Amino acid sequence: MSQMKHIDNIPSTPGKFKEKSPYNRLRLHFSLTKLTFWSFVFLGLIFVFFFRSPSSSSSSPAASDLSRRSLRTNSYDGPAWEKRIKASAKVRSHSGISVLVTGAAGFVGTHVSAALKRRGDGVVGLDNFNDYYDPTLKRARQALLERAGVYVVEGDINDVALLKKLFDIVQFSHVMHLAAQAGVRYAMENPGSYVHSNIAGLVNVLEVCKNANPQPAIVWASSSSVYGLNTKVPFSEKDRTDQPASLYAATKKAGEEIAHTYNHIYGLSLTGLRFFTVYGPWGRPDMAYFFFTRDILKGKSIPIFEAANHGTVARDFTYIDDIVKGCLAALDTAEKSTGSGGKKKGPAQLRVFNLGNTSPVPVSDLVSILERLLKVKAKRSVMKLPRNGDVQFTHANISFAKRELGYKPTTDLQTGLKKFVRWYLSYYGDGKKSAQ
Repeated sequence: MSQMKHIDNIPSTPGKFKEKSPYNRLRLHFSLTKLTFWSFVFLGLIFVFFFRSPSSSSSSPAASDLSRRSLRTNSYDGPAWEKRIKASAKVRSHSGISVLVTGAAGFVGTHVSAALKRRGDGVVGLDNFNDYYDPTLKRARQALLERAGVYVVEGDINDVALLKKLFDIVQFSHVMHLAAQAGVRYAMENPGSYVHSNIAGLVNVLEVCKNANPQPAIVWASSSSVYGLNTKVPFSEKDRTDQPASLYAATKKAGEEIAHTYNHIYGLSLTGLRFFTVYGPWGRPDMAYFFFTRDILKGKSIPIFEAANHGTVARDFTYIDDIVKGCLAALDTAEKSTGSGGKKKGPAQLRVFNLGNTSPVPVSDLVSILERLLKVKAKRSVMKLPRNGDVQFTHANISFAKRELGYKPTTDLQTGLKKFVRWYLSYYGDGKKSAQ
């Protein structure tokens, strides 16, 4: 407070009072002392940045918005670190592939990484463990993968130096790019995080892949959100996707256009997967089925949205195991990239698939199923669908994925939610342990 009073006593306009010479001498002495102090501080900072963190320059372009991501360039390197990566990337089956999975500690990333490892593929994960939702859940998924033999490197897809180093250590035949800033509604709070992860991050991954020799084939996560305000159902890959209803959807649509560019110029083999409302064990706490479960158990009111004129809001809920099958099929059918050292040698494969369940379910029915499974009556609060990017319905046409990938979802919502609730109660208990 004394410092604040001292500041308040200084006139806002210079020249309002005349200082006596003793005060001038004291102020000069104080200024020299302060100048000397800050000079030492400045020299210390130079020492830290230039001598203690040689690779910090590679992370500086993305150093803003530290609350959303982690560029820990100085936390990797060394023989032990490289040994762990090589061991995790080792292919153990005759027809196996080596895959870099970005977003490996995420919901889909964890399940895909574990499935690849189980069948004998080499897998290295990458995740920045940001705090968009409870990081302890991501750490628990990481522990799950560690026990399965998958090493998850802590780092950001915007850390180009780290990406290049991973490719120097392992010649990945495939990249499963799942890292992204998810969530439709959060885009209204932090739009920059979506541009940073979903656009800049994708470009960084593609840049490193295009310069790799040999270039890997890439499968990446787009979203059903790209269909936006499209009213034709079910949604087909041939439908227009130029009317996004949210910034999240716009960044995913931009990603599809960027993928086309890198395929056309550099010969990268690229497959985009449009996921439809994925749910299941180890899921994301920001998804409705997840926080509905949490709030029903805690006796809290849950919002049930309805469209104009009491219209039903429905989603094409797709169980995680079905999504994993589609992801692995996309990797297995991906053709090799045709470029070398950043130069295209011939036409390359470019695909996009819907991965959904083809059976949209009203959100009110979702709540009814959860009530039966939890044996608790939900406190429903019906309200209008807000203008925050959410759409009234999603419905996937999966005929293309069925024909090209052999994709065939087998889990209905009742069965899938039963498995999720069993996991939730095992992980969080009966609601006393907080789910963030």
